[in-house]
Amino acid sequence: MIVYKSSEQIELIRESALLVSKTLGELKKYIFPGAIPIELDKIAETFIRDHGAEPGFLGMYDFPNSLCISINEEVVHGIPKNKPLKNGDIVSIDCGVLKNNYYGDHAYTFTVGDVDEQIIKLLEVTKESLYRGIKKLEVGNRIGDVSSEIQNFTESHGYGVVRELVGHGLGKSLHEEPDIPNFGIKNTGPKIQNGLVVAIEPMINLGVKDVEQSNDGWTVVTKDKKPSAHFEHNVAVIKGKPELLSTFDFIEKD
Repeated sequence: MIVYKSSEQIELIRESALLVSKTLGELKKYIFPGAIPIELDKIAETFIRDHGAEPGFLGMYDFPNSLCISINEEVVHGIPKNKPLKNGDIVSIDCGVLKNNYYGDHAYTFTVGDVDEQIIKLLEVTKESLYRGIKKLEVGNRIGDVSSEIQNFTESHGYGVVRELVGHGLGKSLHEEPDIPNFGIKNTGPKIQNGLVVAIEPMINLGVKDVEQSNDGWTVVTKDKKPSAHFEHNVAVIKGKPELLSTFDFIEKD
């Protein structure tokens, strides 16, 4: 069952989402060749707690950390490790917070030093697909319109769209209905209504769409070991239109 949110509830989710945005912006200062992922995790946990919230992922389904840090061919759910980031890496950081009983949850794929141009293009196309999908999240459309927009745009560039992992509703639970796949058929799925709050998160591979799980039981990697990009926003439907609750401004500001 989809739980539609009141304007008051949406504002509480916005507060949580913006704290995730600020956390990701804070982390950008520390992302460079030689940075240690587990140290980034500690920085994020301290920042979140200092702002009166709890890490949303820590302990969720027994996940051991506050951040999912996924590097290069790791798609999502990477466990932060001690191995330093290298020049040319890309690193997806997915962060969640719980504040006032509501979750915020979004992600950004960062570049580390000098990154290959074809990988830069993958990041640009994946992020553009996110915003294209968001534009379809309006009353009168269905979830399939969001999904098909992301799929058609990214596949037109020759990329693989991950099938096993999808976006989701967001609220008092981290994962609520409806699922928001990054692939689908127009005019299918639940009707979009005011009060819907979701996390839209394209996970797009440079190569094939196929993925597999690592031995750690968490990290999802591309089957061909080519890089994957991941961007995620929290979005509410207000007065018939999509409205971003999260922002990349804290990351992308000069």
